[in-house]
Amino acid sequence: MTRVVLLAGPSGSGKSRLAHLVGALPLRLDDFYKDADHPGLPRAHGIVDWDDPATWDAAGAVDALAQLVREGRCAVPEYSIAQSRRVGTRTLELDGADLVIAEGIFAIDLLPIARAAGLDVDAIYLDRSRWLVGFLRLRRDLSQHRKPPLVLLRRGWALLRSQGVLRSRAIAAGFTPLTMRRAVQSLSAQRTS
Repeated sequence: MTRVVLLAGPSGSGKSRLAHLVGALPLRLDDFYKDADHPGLPRAHGIVDWDDPATWDAAGAVDALAQLVREGRCAVPEYSIAQSRRVGTRTLELDGADLVIAEGIFAIDLLPIARAAGLDVDAIYLDRSRWLVGFLRLRRDLSQHRKPPLVLLRRGWALLRSQGVLRSRAIAAGFTPLTMRRAVQSLSAQRTS
């Protein structure tokens, strides 16, 4: 039976890396962002507020996750952060995988929707130092040319300051906070038992 984990944490905290380290099939929730020209997207600091759940297709994400679990495969969008739009689709297949990690900053928002859809999911919050996360996020975003450097610095500072609120929100929603090391140990141990 395939186990599904929703993995939340701040942008840049290592969610994708954790999925890779434990050999899980990753479902990137960031691929369900709406295109930048979608009508009515919320704005902050003169740009689209990509940290607002209204910029994201929660229904599409839970539908894909449900189809993956029930049918063994699903179509998911491919999203370009740099272009702020979907650039294609790809097929995700279980192919015998016993662990799926649906990871992204909106995992917290997805938890009640996934459970309401009848999905049995565990919820982990990747709990790391805000200074480490800020450094990792900036390094990743600059190397991938995600946005102009000034935008990355401004957004990064705001995210660094709000990380404690995100953590509290995750815990209140039912997520278990784990360090990277504890999350790897926990997920690896459960796969071998």
